Amino acid sequence: MDYYESCQEGLGLDFALEVHATVRRVVEHPQAWPVLDEPIRRRITNRFPYGVLYVEEADGDRILILAVMHLHRKPGYWKDRVGEP
Repeated sequence: MDYYESCQEGLGLDFALEVHATVRRVVEHPQAWPVLDEPIRRRITNRFPYGVLYVEEADGDRILILAVMHLHRKPGYWKDRVGEP
């Protein structure tokens, strides 16, 4: 957010709103997005080059957000955040 705000005033807020909207879509339809690495799914943001990585809990009551990752940098950095499923 700070990076985008430093590029253009208001762009940081736009980024935050887009990430929030992406998370909201994930919560509304958790199984709609492709599996990246079982059981992890990814929903890509619309305007920025980021993806929201998440896991739906087995009971389906909760979503665990693992990362908001830049799609062009260090693609596997989030893997150490995940224990054995």
